[in-house]
Amino acid sequence: MSTSEKNQNYDYEVVVVGGGHAGCEAALAAARMGCRTLMLNHNLDNTALMPCNPSIGGPAKGNLVRELDALGGEQALATDASTLHLRWLNTSKGHAVRTLRAQCDLRDYAAHYERALAAVPNLYVYQGMATEIVVEDGRVAGVVTATGEKFSAARVVVASGTYLRGVVHMGLVHFPSGPLGQVPAGNLSDSLILAGIELGRFRTDTTPRICRNSVDWASLKLQPSDPEPEAFSHWSEKRAYEGYVCGITRSNARTHEIVRGAFDRSPLATRALASKGPRYCPSIDDKILKFPERESHPIFLEPVGRNSREVYMQNFSTSMPPDVQLEMVHSLPGCEDALMLRPGYGIEYDYVVPTQLEPWLETRVVRGLYYAGQICGTSGYEEAAALGLMAGINAALSLRGDEPLVLGREEAYIGVLIDDIVSRGTDEPYRMLPSRCEYRLVMRHDNADDRLCEIGHEIGLLGNARWKKICERRRALEQERERISQLRVPANDRTNALLREMDSSPLSEPVAAIDLLLRPEISWKNLTRLIDSDLDPELGTKIETEAKYAGYVERENRRVRRLSSMERLVIPEGIDYANLSGLSAEAAEKLARTAPRTLGQASRVPGVNNVDIQLIQITIERMRGGAADE
Repeated sequence: MSTSEKNQNYDYEVVVVGGGHAGCEAALAAARMGCRTLMLNHNLDNTALMPCNPSIGGPAKGNLVRELDALGGEQALATDASTLHLRWLNTSKGHAVRTLRAQCDLRDYAAHYERALAAVPNLYVYQGMATEIVVEDGRVAGVVTATGEKFSAARVVVASGTYLRGVVHMGLVHFPSGPLGQVPAGNLSDSLILAGIELGRFRTDTTPRICRNSVDWASLKLQPSDPEPEAFSHWSEKRAYEGYVCGITRSNARTHEIVRGAFDRSPLATRALASKGPRYCPSIDDKILKFPERESHPIFLEPVGRNSREVYMQNFSTSMPPDVQLEMVHSLPGCEDALMLRPGYGIEYDYVVPTQLEPWLETRVVRGLYYAGQICGTSGYEEAAALGLMAGINAALSLRGDEPLVLGREEAYIGVLIDDIVSRGTDEPYRMLPSRCEYRLVMRHDNADDRLCEIGHEIGLLGNARWKKICERRRALEQERERISQLRVPANDRTNALLREMDSSPLSEPVAAIDLLLRPEISWKNLTRLIDSDLDPELGTKIETEAKYAGYVERENRRVRRLSSMERLVIPEGIDYANLSGLSAEAAEKLARTAPRTLGQASRVPGVNNVDIQLIQITIERMRGGAADE
């Protein structure tokens, strides 16, 4: 092997460990920003694997995907390339929290990522299992694989998902495994511990998969896609989807009786599986164990691929023995004769305690070492992809010598996600929810481009062609907003007849078209029945949302401005919380462990109260005054 070949194969600027959603986004971001990047995956056939439900989006998660897309990430495009079924969710709760959810063909989704990875000239993929993170003088230096190969790198992103010391549980049987029978990764955990990284243990569960042809679909309530063309990505052509439906059934008294009757064989009930699982997506075993008064739970039967017979049973994850699972399945209406293709299982895995991370996802223990995805204590493909994107971006920015990109809680759901896990930590797999976000009105699904595309363009991740398209859309929106502010809708018979059809009051005098949007019953679609407009309906809906929520948005923006002073107040390095007079012992301990960068971040550390924050602020002002006096 020549020197040039050796350098080509083993020397990189960024190495990404893992080829899941986080790993793919991290590798793509770093490489597209100009870094010579390697994505090291233990099995290249499982790139962008969807081991649980192959769906993307939903409340808050859909916002993450739109934001990732606005910054220049890939997940929204992969979703649009593989969508089978698409619906708007939370529509009854208003535009502030509504978002898309797509059911994807898991193979098409993975194939899109594989094509995207192959299209970046300075991005290399390699099959190998990382067993050691090389650390020299407190900085990362590379990665070693199970076969002894060493890949040197100035920056390493670990995105190992649920593979670290993975153990699968089915009833009282358990064995080492990654998701869906993949090989687990064990030695990498030992390497992280030796480097001084604190690890924890979480679990997640998945459902049985049943054969589509064995379900009595005629007996079920069916849920088709929404009829209007839509897309997740700002860059995709909108489409309407037909041919695939989701079926809705429910658990019942018989189902719950089967589960309770097998509690002596349940790893949850017997505490054989004692690690914390996801609170907001519990297994059916967990639901019946913790909420015995509930008589029924909804279950959604969802397709996983165009050429697959498998059906995913959403809300029916379980770690019961396979024979019990089959009984449970047969107790469900429409599934009496269902053939089970894969049993569900629970899986335990190691994660990195996220309070050890900086807000840009670099660990404080080893410089140049970043973490992304479920190893950070999160759950879900969308959270993983968002963390992967940010880790890849910040690895690339640090190699340039630029400041890291840290999104604020008022800028993006991504900012909320990272701030929550880094400042507050998590004692269960973290899931992004609308309720976690204080500024939902200004961080909507429809305005991710306004908030984040300029940032993506500035860092070099969003190309000129896409940035030009965003600028053109902004101009078109502003021109239409101005036009309908001036345009008067006449108070004539035609107008009033249409308004009555919309259950809206007739006009006695002409009004500005934009004022009609203030009426709750008048949508942009309704307005275009009263006036002519060739504006993209998505942009029209944005005008509608801004008009309806204008007062609330301004109030929220005032809150953001008031609180921004705390976010800008940087806490000096080396502050000694233990000797800070008046600070509670709990606050001192937790602040020393999390090392918040700003006063705003410190205010969100659990156990830190308002008095503690005031004391820290006074200390910062004194330290700055002392520095100035010197």
